Amino acid sequence: MAGADDIVRGLLVVLVVGIGTVLGWVLFVRTPDNLAQLFGVLLVVAVAVATARIGSNIAGSLLPAHNVAEVAVEGPISRDGGGGITSPPVGASADDIVEQIERADSDRGSEALLLKLNTPGGEIVPSEDIRIAAEQFDGPTIAYATDVCASGGYDIAAGCDELWAREGSIVGSIGVVGSRVNAKELADRVGLSYEQFTAGEYKDAGVPLKEMTADEREYLQSIVDDYYDQFIDTVAEGREMDAEALKDTEARIFLGDEAEERGLVDRLGTRDDVEASLEQRLGEDVTIKEYEPERGLTGKLRGGAQQVAFALGAGIAGVADGDIEGLSFRR
Repeated sequence: MAGADDIVRGLLVVLVVGIGTVLGWVLFVRTPDNLAQLFGVLLVVAVAVATARIGSNIAGSLLPAHNVAEVAVEGPISRDGGGGITSPPVGASADDIVEQIERADSDRGSEALLLKLNTPGGEIVPSEDIRIAAEQFDGPTIAYATDVCASGGYDIAAGCDELWAREGSIVGSIGVVGSRVNAKELADRVGLSYEQFTAGEYKDAGVPLKEMTADEREYLQSIVDDYYDQFIDTVAEGREMDAEALKDTEARIFLGDEAEERGLVDRLGTRDDVEASLEQRLGEDVTIKEYEPERGLTGKLRGGAQQVAFALGAGIAGVADGDIEGLSFRR
């Protein structure tokens, strides 16, 4: 069946290229009787190349060569991948990953989604956006943890039908971190004083240059607790687990075999094992198409500059979400 599809796809490409070539010949060589003839051959070639690409896209759409879409979530999760000229390399951009999943879902060849996870987590809402996109995929969704599937990464896995991991994979960390830098003593030493005009009692809660009051600490801790409850509820529903059992993990991380014993992972295995399981689900051989972000030249250059800056010693920056005057929340 696959061989017949390949032949049909090839014929479609040849047909479209032939039409484009004839059209280019008529427009740029045969019809004109002036200087355009000097450039006719080059223009015909250009049209042929363009139509070959169009034909390939048409053939791929009508008779896709794959039946499984693969999307990777690698590195700290943030809205746009993070980074600037002096920032660390780009991590996992939630917007890009959601776009890839949606593009795979609209591709008629994508009967299943394989979500490769190697992430320590990151920003809360971007992680949930990826999970929701996985939940909305029209077909089986398999999450495969390679090295790390922790925190926000586990949130994403909760939106999939199955979670696979390796024996040595790090899985879990079902918790939330709220943090702030306390620079009050340092400010006092260098003669800096904090003065801010606010409306609302807790507007400047968590600002690093002033001492935190007991009321502010309780208020900010309540936000962390709310995020945590949401996380537990999401995992309990998605993984069909008891919420108290999840709380009993105390946000610890586990190696793959213990994670499986606790029900945090469905099955252990290699990439080949995952593909074999997909073949059983689909009832046919698996052909995987890896989706990548559709970035223009500017985005690629930006990413390259970030990597160079990091290699020169830019350092490691923390990933944060929901910043409130110096306080950050992440999972």
